[in-house]
Amino acid sequence: MIIFKIHLLYWLMAFICAFCGYFKNFLYFSLLIVIHELGHFTGAKIYHWKVKKIVLLPFGGITIFDEFLSKSLFEEFVILILGPLFQIIFYIFYSKIFGFNEILCNYHYALLLFNMLPIFPLDGYKLLNLFLNRFISFKLSHLLSILLSFITIILVFFLLILKHFNFLLFLAFIFLIFKNIEEIINHNLIFNKFLLERYLYILNFKKTRIIKSNNLKKMHRNYKHLFYYDKKYETEKQILKKKFDIKHKLC
Repeated sequence: MIIFKIHLLYWLMAFICAFCGYFKNFLYFSLLIVIHELGHFTGAKIYHWKVKKIVLLPFGGITIFDEFLSKSLFEEFVILILGPLFQIIFYIFYSKIFGFNEILCNYHYALLLFNMLPIFPLDGYKLLNLFLNRFISFKLSHLLSILLSFITIILVFFLLILKHFNFLLFLAFIFLIFKNIEEIINHNLIFNKFLLERYLYILNFKKTRIIKSNNLKKMHRNYKHLFYYDKKYETEKQILKKKFDIKHKLC
């Protein structure tokens, strides 16, 4: 069962569009958003990921998962790419059956382009984060992704404001700025969740990475780890047990 949640800004956009005589445009845009998110949902079902809800926003949608942070990078990539792929397939079929529709065409390409921007929580950000996770640690990849997200959102925001002010676009960027601030505030919480999942659950990884210290910040998402320090090896479970047992005793 798909649980849809409609954000307050989405209702505001619907009201503004209806009031200004653009409700038909709003329906086309909303249809593209739903098709796009159904692509992510379908991918999640293929790999048996738990979907918590799909949130409809004025600039797109967000499919929120209830899964481990250390899920397969490949699986997440497939789930991610199925969103725009479903949208593209729908647009092609619609054009073949009903002919060219200028309104749908404009929104289709605008949504694809906007969604590929490396801004949290858009697909472009997730794609960037997946790429970084292949080469650097989970913690560093998250920090760099958010930093690049902030830089992109500021540049795009001022570019659009200077070129053409649009109230709905302005609301969308204000929302995105607050979401990015919230994400950076929660950085340590997200990292600790990543570590706690690795401690509490048995996660199967094909590759092992050796870390020549006991620094947990160097842990990668798609590896299991061996820590080498003080002339001995310890597994990540042993290292994490020390971390969380100490915190438990202090509580």
